[in-house]
Amino acid sequence: MAKILVIEDETDVRDSIIDILNAQDFIVDSAANGKDGLALIEEFHPDLVLCDIMMPGLDGYGVLERVRRQDATKTLPFIFLTAKADRDDMRTGMNLGANDYLTKPFTHDDLLAMIEARLCAKQIADANTKEKLETLRTSISVALPRELSGPLQEVISLSAALETEAETLTSQEVASYAKAILHNAQQVSRLNHNLMLMAKLQAIEVDSPVAKTFRKQTTLEAHTLIQAVANEVATDYLRQDDLEMSLEIANVQMSEGTLKKICEELIDNAFKFSQEGKPVKVMGSLQEDYYTLYVMDYGQGMTREQITHIGAYQQFMTGEEAAGGIGLGLTIAQGLVKLHCGEMLTESLPGQQTLVRLMLPLAP
Repeated sequence: MAKILVIEDETDVRDSIIDILNAQDFIVDSAANGKDGLALIEEFHPDLVLCDIMMPGLDGYGVLERVRRQDATKTLPFIFLTAKADRDDMRTGMNLGANDYLTKPFTHDDLLAMIEARLCAKQIADANTKEKLETLRTSISVALPRELSGPLQEVISLSAALETEAETLTSQEVASYAKAILHNAQQVSRLNHNLMLMAKLQAIEVDSPVAKTFRKQTTLEAHTLIQAVANEVATDYLRQDDLEMSLEIANVQMSEGTLKKICEELIDNAFKFSQEGKPVKVMGSLQEDYYTLYVMDYGQGMTREQITHIGAYQQFMTGEEAAGGIGLGLTIAQGLVKLHCGEMLTESLPGQQTLVRLMLPLAP
């Protein structure tokens, strides 16, 4: 049965609520003030809190503010009990993260109906979170080893061939083997770098001093960098003829390294998930305070649901198709753009095309 904490300074009201909840077999604890209520939240670990607003010392707003600061209680259902419920009071509570209001005097049925609704909503949210974590766990356990095994297997195979055939190979063949080994090793290195970058992005808040430092850097003549990255990626895929570019001159408010990383991931995805002979378009234009960059391919595309669930380690395909990646590229690009107060929008038609549009802030 659910555990409910009642924080109420009026003894008669508090005892009445406790009697109602006990009659419904809830596990109940109570506190007569905000300070004791906060201590009980840590000790009792309630599933829901009923809290009066007007209390001496620490009032209900103060309790809620502290509750929402803690990671463990950020989503704890919190219902205010109040003798008044004007618009300003409700707005204050909702801004702090209150889930609902119950105005005194309230009926037995009103109290139980509100508690039931909030506990039901919490169960649904918990189930969704559990499902997402399970999906993520499965994706990591399947996708990450698969992504690593390909290039590692190539390195092992090529190295073994070099060892056994070294005496019979020409210098040109040895160089070819070495180049192939280097290419596969670089793939593993890039994956490792992306994993570390992803962890770093998840730890940086948009308004943090670190993020603000990032946003102070600029890239002059960003179109030149984008063009160089696109040509390099196209060359890696031996698809120079498929690349189409149209880039206006622009100075962008982000570092060269950041812009290069964003472009590398998006353009690489465009080539990776489209076939040879199909065009990959990279276009950039000035629009007010932003440089709008488009990356478009005519490949396998994504469904609306897949776009909604873009995230690291999310594999949209199954079987052989899933070997194409683990979703880090789009997620990293999205995170870097967001960090610089830009915008990234992905549109796609399954089996036809994908368009990624970036709005990158211009340098002053």
